[in-house]
Amino acid sequence: MKNILLPTDFSDNSWNAIKYAVELYKDVECTFHLFNAYTPVIYHVEYVLINPAQFGLGDSVRDGAQEGLVKLNTRILKEFGDNSNHKFERIARFDTLVSGIKELIVERHIDLIVMGTKGATGAKGVLFGSNTVQVFKEIKCPILAIPSNYGYEAPHEILFPTDLEVNYHTSHLHLLLEIAVSHHARVNAMHVSTGYELTEEQQNNKQQLETMFNCAAFLYHDVRDMEIVDAINEFQIKHKINLLAMINNKHSFFENLFFKNTINQIGFNLSVPFLVITSK
Repeated sequence: MKNILLPTDFSDNSWNAIKYAVELYKDVECTFHLFNAYTPVIYHVEYVLINPAQFGLGDSVRDGAQEGLVKLNTRILKEFGDNSNHKFERIARFDTLVSGIKELIVERHIDLIVMGTKGATGAKGVLFGSNTVQVFKEIKCPILAIPSNYGYEAPHEILFPTDLEVNYHTSHLHLLLEIAVSHHARVNAMHVSTGYELTEEQQNNKQQLETMFNCAAFLYHDVRDMEIVDAINEFQIKHKINLLAMINNKHSFFENLFFKNTINQIGFNLSVPFLVITSK
């Protein structure tokens, strides 16, 4: 059984991500862990040093979070019906989002986190909200980020840009393979050439990748003389991609692409779900 963590701030964006997750795994046995991290509106030194119960704030905010999760659970059942494959757990914690997620990954044996790309206060023109960026940076678990207002489409065309610098046996690629096989999807591995021939290590990694996906529809694309962002954007449009997947570790271009540039200024056009795969 899969354990999928669904962080929520009760925004429309987080609801959209929850709908995507439930639909994506409708035929898979899953426990969905609905998680809300809350902090009191008034949060100061006295609140921490003295008994929080004196203020009555902790109880009231906690009760609000728990009530919100009950309503959310009811909304899911109303929209999708009672799927015998699915079980829902509700978790409200006085914690930060990142800290809470880290603890739950261990406690609940989480396989995947599905969340929106923006929070309740998400601004137009911003690629990812600050919470999403922090989760990408700090969480070592696969994350599936769903853009605002993205209507569910089964992921039939998957784009997997790679620099072929990663030992794929040490990544969570099995998750991508499962999605591809269960949805009869084609995985398009795309390598953007820098004008040099592949090194021996890259050749080996390419072979490893082809072997890992031998039970799925798999195509390898070699793109030359383009910036990686331009290549991704162009490929998405030409091939009607409906899932983008990347590996995030120190030995891949993900970190350079997203975190050594200002994330909202790199010209990246993300209009489809984005699966961030981490190393084991």
